[in-house]
Amino acid sequence: MKYIVAVIQPDRLNEVMDALEEKGIHMVTVTQVMGHGRQKGQAEVYRGHKEVGRLLKKVKLDIALNEEFVEPAIEAICGSAKTDHIGDGKIFVMNMDECIRIRTGEKGSVAIG
Repeated sequence: MKYIVAVIQPDRLNEVMDALEEKGIHMVTVTQVMGHGRQKGQAEVYRGHKEVGRLLKKVKLDIALNEEFVEPAIEAICGSAKTDHIGDGKIFVMNMDECIRIRTGEKGSVAIG
């Protein structure tokens, strides 16, 4: 089992969600976050609004997956979030020790779905 955290541009969210759905990945938690990477303080235009400052608006996706879905998820995110501009985002893949479905008490990969 793996846990993916992806930080992407907000305007790429719909494309990323569609790409994940096409790969059979349906369970995603999305959070609006702020941060910066290499572009720190660099002006950025987002939907016609120029944003300047150290923290830029981003979207974070949290995805718990069974092993066979990890590479398809990475391909879907990279393919749909990429704009070839600085600030496209990052993907972090971590090992996940346990998953428990609260309703049934199921554990492990079966609990992920």
